Amino acid sequence: MKGKRACIFGALLALALLTGCQADHDTALFQEKAALLRDYALADWVRLELGTSPAGQAGNAVFFSICDGTERASVYTGTGATVDDAWDSAVSQTDRALKKNGLDPKWVKVDVVYLSETVPADELTRAVKSSRQEFFRYGAAFDGSFQTALLEAELNGGKIYDYENGGVDLDALNRYLKKAGRSTLKALPGSCTLFQCAGWLCDENKDIFELNASGLSYGRRKVPLVGADYVQDLILNASAFLESQVKEDGSFIYGWYPRFDNEIESYNIVRHASTLWSLICRYRMVPDDALAEKIERTIDYMLTQVRYDESGRAYLYEAKVDEIKLGGCGMAVVALTEYMDAFQNDKYTDVCRALGEGILSMMDQQAGTYYHVLNGDFTRKEEERTVYYDGEATFALCRLYSLTGEERWLQAARAAVDHFIRADYTQYRDHWVAYAMNEITKHIPDNPEYYAFALENAQKNLEEIAQRDTTYHTYLELLMATFQVYDRMLANGGSAEGFDLRSFLAAIYTRADRQLDGYFFPEYAMYMANPQRVLDTFMVRHDGYRVRIDDVQHNIGGYYLYYANYDRLVQYGMLACAGIF
Repeated sequence: MKGKRACIFGALLALALLTGCQADHDTALFQEKAALLRDYALADWVRLELGTSPAGQAGNAVFFSICDGTERASVYTGTGATVDDAWDSAVSQTDRALKKNGLDPKWVKVDVVYLSETVPADELTRAVKSSRQEFFRYGAAFDGSFQTALLEAELNGGKIYDYENGGVDLDALNRYLKKAGRSTLKALPGSCTLFQCAGWLCDENKDIFELNASGLSYGRRKVPLVGADYVQDLILNASAFLESQVKEDGSFIYGWYPRFDNEIESYNIVRHASTLWSLICRYRMVPDDALAEKIERTIDYMLTQVRYDESGRAYLYEAKVDEIKLGGCGMAVVALTEYMDAFQNDKYTDVCRALGEGILSMMDQQAGTYYHVLNGDFTRKEEERTVYYDGEATFALCRLYSLTGEERWLQAARAAVDHFIRADYTQYRDHWVAYAMNEITKHIPDNPEYYAFALENAQKNLEEIAQRDTTYHTYLELLMATFQVYDRMLANGGSAEGFDLRSFLAAIYTRADRQLDGYFFPEYAMYMANPQRVLDTFMVRHDGYRVRIDDVQHNIGGYYLYYANYDRLVQYGMLACAGIF
């Protein structure tokens, strides 16, 4: 028995020593990263920007966020009479915590408070309630000494700001504080200190990234140039996320709400088809056998959802709601024709023709209008649902003409486009209309009315597009499809008189940069429940940081066209128009 006890004691001692060594290692790595960050965060120019005691009663405040990539970041706060004192306090607190919990400091982010204001509770309530969801970009301290201070990323990432009712959700705040091992609050105080920070991130490679300290890109790394190489990496990373969401049966995991790592329990076959399209675009960039297999699998799944009527016409069927959507038929054709072009085969020609017949059965070719939704038994259900279906179907008809050379597809597409012009579809700011116009002008390159309409679809909406505060990923698609139309028009001897090229090019760059606000860089992902799951893909901030397959697809779509046309954009003067050089 004594021998057994001795063995157990020895094993426990070895484990303790191993754990201690691991903790010492983690602490050493943190200290190394903190020293690297200090050279940036406490540089002379930063000290000049900080002013005097920006954290008010607390003096100066520094936050360290530590994340191992697998769970939400732990955040430690230091305060002091000087920023150096605050820094040393924050380092000391973080060091002690790491020795205790052994957390791997894969990502170390430092935030230095540079701006603060104490406001009454009712003012905070109004400010939060009047803000777009997740767009109130201030940290908050609920006591004068910053002992209950949380960064903006913690408050939004933990769903602590209450945008419906305004102010702060006390229960959510206390759950967060308790889990972090910090003191909870019996009640919210009558006032709190709102603040913003200058931030820097040290990643797993010990590279340092300066973060934006204000504006819509607050907390996101500064990117000097959104160039072709940079965008290529974004596309490859986001596509890798989509690949990881492909299930054995060829369907996708539909999406995630990453704040609490909740899977979105839904499906939409239209979005399945459009996501398939973006994976094929990714294959064009870097051919990959494993990706090709997944593309085939997702096509096979989509084809199991195709229904044929007694006349042999095909429709993409949405089983969950027992519906056939015009847009689904259109996107299936687009995805399949994209596949056949990329892989240089004709294996889905017959099903594309049958889907085209399904589209025509939902179209009044004299008027150029479409019927939008059928029941699963092919009877009519809903004449109008979303204008997007019109552009998707017309895009598909143009693709069918490219595939087969059969004039009837082009004539049907022409009828739809003529209707778009008569009904002024520019009012919808529709990217699918832009895609359709880009496609039809490939086959009808000498119609000035088509060029004028395509350009107006962008120019008429340019101010709204350029100034949009959310990432609104379809805007870059609209602009880039229109750019291809513009380039084609000039190549065919058309006139660009009256078109504001400078503003158009500047808007393209603005949107390419704005979409980065919806990319899960480590500095954003680290405040989610499971950072690694959503790292390096795209999200929608104002919908709970939602990551859904179509969100990712649209971001890839716009960036893919931006990447493919980047040299031409630069030749036209985009960087100068955007004030980059």
